[in-house]
Formats: sequence, structure tokens, C-alpha cells
Amino acid sequence: MIHRILFLLVFSCLSQFIFAQSVITGFVFNDQNSNRKKDRNEKGIANVSVSNGRDVVVTDAQGKYSISVGSDNIVFVIKPSGYQFHMDRYNSPQFFYIHKPAGSPASFKYKGVSRTGGIPASVDFAMRPVSESTKFSALVFGDPQPYNLRELDYFNESIVQDIRNAGNYSFGISLGDLVGDDLTLHEPYKKYISTLGIPWYHVMGNHDMNLDAVADSLSDESFEENFGPNNYAWNYADAHFIILDNIIYPDPRDGKGYIGGFRQDQLDFLENNLRHIDKNNLLVISYHIPLDNAAGGSNHFRDADRKRFFAILKDFSNVLLMSAHTHFQEQIYYTEKHGWFGKQPLHEYNAGTTSGDWYSGSTANKAFPDGTMRDGTPRGYAYLNIKQNTYDIQYQVMGKPADYQIEIYAPKVIAQNKRTSALIYANFFMGHKTDLVEFRVGDGKWKKMDYTESADPNYMKSLMDWDASETVVPGRRPSNALLSTHLWSAGIPFKLDAGEHIIEVRATDRYGKQHTAKKTYRVVAD
Repeated sequence: MIHRILFLLVFSCLSQFIFAQSVITGFVFNDQNSNRKKDRNEKGIANVSVSNGRDVVVTDAQGKYSISVGSDNIVFVIKPSGYQFHMDRYNSPQFFYIHKPAGSPASFKYKGVSRTGGIPASVDFAMRPVSESTKFSALVFGDPQPYNLRELDYFNESIVQDIRNAGNYSFGISLGDLVGDDLTLHEPYKKYISTLGIPWYHVMGNHDMNLDAVADSLSDESFEENFGPNNYAWNYADAHFIILDNIIYPDPRDGKGYIGGFRQDQLDFLENNLRHIDKNNLLVISYHIPLDNAAGGSNHFRDADRKRFFAILKDFSNVLLMSAHTHFQEQIYYTEKHGWFGKQPLHEYNAGTTSGDWYSGSTANKAFPDGTMRDGTPRGYAYLNIKQNTYDIQYQVMGKPADYQIEIYAPKVIAQNKRTSALIYANFFMGHKTDLVEFRVGDGKWKKMDYTESADPNYMKSLMDWDASETVVPGRRPSNALLSTHLWSAGIPFKLDAGEHIIEVRATDRYGKQHTAKKTYRVVAD
């Protein structure tokens, strides 16, 4: 009798699971007349991946797919190379269908997805063929993160308006914290992004969440309404791009705050998706929180999730990871000590942010604050340049020439032939401790500078100037400095002729490119 009762209970549970599942079918097709509807003469596209956020299926010879869904799924197409989706008015690609019959929780502060009702007879996805060069560039934004409309205007006036000829870029990616907790700002943020005129992809950040969610699966309800899925992928030429939400909220350890990590369904999606990708292709995986616990303490990111993530990627030869979140800039390399066992160290670009140090700094006689970051990196954005399955990244400081990659600190004047403890510092914004950074004075011999992890002296000076002001400075005081991971130093030459001398710094980055900067100082006869 007991066994019979247990059997019935198990059967009942299984039946509920089975009957809770539905199937969505449809076509991925070549929209020849661009009317976004599958006409009788329009053919389907074969071998296109379609996902429900965990499973990945492939369209048949007629472009047809079938995939299971529960009560809360987004079905999306993984764009193949050589095709493009239609865009909405914000230049967001239309590659997904939201299936949420009951809609988002009505009690949430910010609007989620409305009830979607029953499943249509056919959920079709329109694409059009397009030429894609194997050499292309994309724009990369870290944390726009405006907390109000004024800061959103700062973002537009300083970053969006700084970009010229955006049409030269194939698309853009924002690496999360699109806004600062006020999710009504998603709409005007999208409007500003749309003025760039290129397709744009968005990562969810910890300040884009529904903070009234009681489960991680519900923390993205407003994001889904405003942007669509927060885990998805697409192909462009010889590169494969993946977006993942790596914030677990609420933190399951105590129900408060958040922790970096992935749910099992997300890692299943990653693994299932990559089964269809050539292992020699370039993979670019974007998320918000860096995987390195050094960014936020030993409990910043869940170890087990990182281990499985690394295991899934292990056999891919060309992988770039991109994150933001920290409001400083860093090149991170994962090796065996981090649990990475690939053929070469795994590179994560922890991008500097478009909000910089949260729009801090003086606004006196300025349209917007400088917002220099705590490690001395000026506010800006990045260009991701791809050629076949290789890449390089170039940082672009807001409002500066493209070759502004190094900031030098040095005393303005020193005494001739008198030893001094003063140093020359070079902040190489995209640098890593393994890079070669050298200096010379005038036409002298190049000398190697020493890598040092310390606070950037130019940034420290700005803090001291702020605190030493006799009047209240308009704007917000910059955050306290932290140790920069891209700073080099050297003793300043003092056995020189009296007069003005030019310090020149030369840095060679991981891509073999050289960058230079110059600064003058005076030597005064005693």
C-alpha cells in the first residue's frame, strides 16, 4: 500500500511536469520582401540554432523547428553568419519570442512582461542575407549606470555624442548596469543608444534587476520586457558571441544581496550551444561581473559555477571574456591556479566604464564631470577589432585622440645633480603587468620601467585638490583611490643640463602595438 501511494505521488509529480511542458514550432525564414511575415513563396533557412534558454535545436531542411517550453521561457534564434534580423525602433535585433502566459508578478515595483496568452500556431523568425566581412569592429560600453535623468544626459553628451561614424562598427555591446536601479531609465537609455544607428546587444547588470524578486529566475522580469532574453548568442563572420547573466539574486546563502555565478540552465545552454560551434572560431563571451574573486573578495563568484564554465570552454582555442562592474580597468588572465586548463591563459577584459567613477568630479564650467576611475583610467569605451578568429581591443578615452593611451606623472621641476626620491609614473590604461613599458629623456637610451601596484598619483592629486579647496566644489567628490594594475615607475634623471627636458614613455601591448606619451619637466641649476 505504501509503495502504491509513493508510486502515485511520483507519477502525479511527473505528470504535472510533463503536462506543464508545451511545444513551440515555427520557421526561421528568408524574409525576401522584408514584411516580417512568412509568405508562401519565402523559404526557410536550414541548420539554424534555436534555443529556449537551456536546450538548443536546429532547423530542418525547410527551416522548421520545434522546441519545448514551460510557463516562463524565451525562445530565440542564434543568428547564423551572413544574416541579420529586423530591428525595432531602438536598433535592438528582433530574434526572440517571449512565452510567459501568466505574465510577470504584478506586485513588482517596475513593470515586467504582460501576459502572453496561448502559443501561436507558428512562431516564425524573419532574417535577411547580408554581407559580413571577416574583419570588423564592435563598440563596447561598460556600465553606463545613470541613477537619474541628469546622469543619463551626461552619458549621452559625453559618450554617445563622442562617437563619430558609428556606421563603421558592426554592432555594440553594453556590459551591464545599463542604469542605476531605476528601471524606468531603460527606455530613455535605449533612445540614446539608438541614435548610434547600429544593432546593439545588452548585458544585464546587478543594477538592472527587479530587487523585489524572491528567486533569481524572477530578477530579470523588467529586463525581459525592455530588452528580451538575458542569455543568448549570435554569429558574425568567423566569430561567435554569447551574452550571459552572471548575477545570482537573491544570494541563496542568506537571501540578501547578490553573488556572481550561473544557474545550471544557463551553463546547460552554454554547453548545448557550443556543440554547434567550430572549436577554431573566436568565442567572445560577455557578462557583467568578472570571474576573478580578487575583484570583490573571496566570496565574490561561486567556484563551482566558474569551474564548470571553464570546463565547457576548455577545448576552444580562441576565447575572449568581457566584463565590467568594477569601475576600473584590468586585464585578467586565468590559468591552472584558477581552474582553467586550456591550451593558453584565458583572457578576460574587465572594461573601464562609460560612467567612469559614477560620474564623479567637478561640474564647474563643464557640461559633464570627468569621472576618472579609481585606478586612474579616464572615462571612456572600447573598440573590439576582430579579424577572422583573432582580436585586439583599443580603449578610447572620452573626448581625447585615439592615441591617448598613457598618462604620465612627473615632478614639474627638480634640482640639477641632486638625487631625489621623485619618480616618473606611467599609467598605461590597457596595460598588464607582463607588458613592456620603457622611458627615455630626450634622445637618450630607452630604459625599462618597473611595474608597481600602487595608487595613481595623478588621481591622488585630484583627490587632494578637492579636499584642499576652500570652497564647496560643485559635483560629487571622486571615490578614494585603489591600487592600479597598469602602473609603472622609474627614477627621474637629474644629471642633465639645466633647462626643459622631454620624458617619453613607450608601451608595447599584448597585441604587439606600441603606444607613446610625452611630458616635460625642468632641471634647474642649484
